[in-house]
Amino acid sequence: MAKTGKRTAKAREGVDRNLAYAVEEAVKLVKERATAKFDESVEIAMNLGVDPRHADQMVRGVCQLPNGSGKSVRVAVFAKDEKADEAKAAGAEVVGAEDLVEKIQKGAIEFDRCIATPDMMPLVGRLGKVLGPRGLMPNPKVGTVTQDIKEAVEAAKGGAVEFRVEKAGIIHAGVGKASFSEDQIVGNVKALIDAVQKARPSGAKGTYIKKVSLSSTMGPGVKIELASVSGA
Repeated sequence: MAKTGKRTAKAREGVDRNLAYAVEEAVKLVKERATAKFDESVEIAMNLGVDPRHADQMVRGVCQLPNGSGKSVRVAVFAKDEKADEAKAAGAEVVGAEDLVEKIQKGAIEFDRCIATPDMMPLVGRLGKVLGPRGLMPNPKVGTVTQDIKEAVEAAKGGAVEFRVEKAGIIHAGVGKASFSEDQIVGNVKALIDAVQKARPSGAKGTYIKKVSLSSTMGPGVKIELASVSGA
């Protein structure tokens, strides 16, 4: 059995791993245990009662965190002419069309979010095997295939978080930084859980959200009592 380090053991003190805490208390516990020398990310893990292998049980969407993500997001946009200028003016770091496809095919993926205008999708489709596995493929369902490039870029940089259920039925997403206030993190957590709730697929039966836990990058997981989160 692996030996628990002193730091990990200390971080776990005061946290009952079998108890679910009200969201405000859970956030407080997570913040108190984020003692690394860097600003730790605060992440949420949600165990859903779905089997994403079935198309009618796939859960995917986007949530605009009310207090931002705390992360610097690099945005790439596939667009031409006026829309390309619009993307640059909105703050997109990478803008292009055929030239951008060539760069990506050569392995140059220097961005965290990818947006495209509808007319660019036949071109972007060539990159499905490259962008798809990384969760970067533009998709109209999450607002990354759109004519309103300015709004999409600003949303991506302002705290829009994409979520997608993994094979095991779990969603992982960042909901802020340890330096955020407790109220800011609580607001982000509630917004994300509400977005996942609204994205409930037609094929989901029984209990949809089974378990939710919160943790910092280096801290222990703290279970959240769903009854304490409005809408859940």
